[in-house]
Amino acid sequence: MHGRAATKGRSVQPPRRQPPRSSRRVALLSTDVPPSSKRSDDIADGTVSVRLAALDDAPAIAAIYNVEVENHTSTFDLVPRTLDEQQRWISARSGAFSAVVATIDGQVVGFASLSPYKERPAYRTTGENSVYVSRQHSRRGIGRALMEHVIGIAADSGFHSIVARVEASSAGSRRLHESNGFELVGIEREVGRKFNRWLDVAVLQLML
Repeated sequence: MHGRAATKGRSVQPPRRQPPRSSRRVALLSTDVPPSSKRSDDIADGTVSVRLAALDDAPAIAAIYNVEVENHTSTFDLVPRTLDEQQRWISARSGAFSAVVATIDGQVVGFASLSPYKERPAYRTTGENSVYVSRQHSRRGIGRALMEHVIGIAADSGFHSIVARVEASSAGSRRLHESNGFELVGIEREVGRKFNRWLDVAVLQLML
């Protein structure tokens, strides 16, 4: 499980902080454009580009996500998303909590987002990330490009930390997070059940 879908209800916007206090902050792929304007357009990483998700991306995002729902434990969802549900998920996201997509030659091959960690106001400076990549396009740096983009957005928006909740046996997802500075802070034992087996969740955290 890479994260969670958008939290329903009140949107929480953490206070902006200038400059970000992290020494670990991920550098933009191009340093000659301010972060806010650069992230409004495509950011190229070789053949991979990352941009804000649009409603037209809903079919591709749903297709990627539903493979995970129906066949894997990267998400604890049990029912595939409909196109309408995916469009509403995209529409509900804005600001620091916007969804982004990775594309190759115009084809959506992955998506990511930052969600409120908890609904209580005191948690407002912590976010929870979510990253999914098409199984047909794995090991091409797409997850890293999405991760770096989301981390940069979180840092610019004044977040203090990002939490990731990953199905504990997902070595690839844990490596992706750890390679971007996340550290394991705990294991939640048998908190989920899917495909007739109990699942542990690894909790990782990045301090910004």
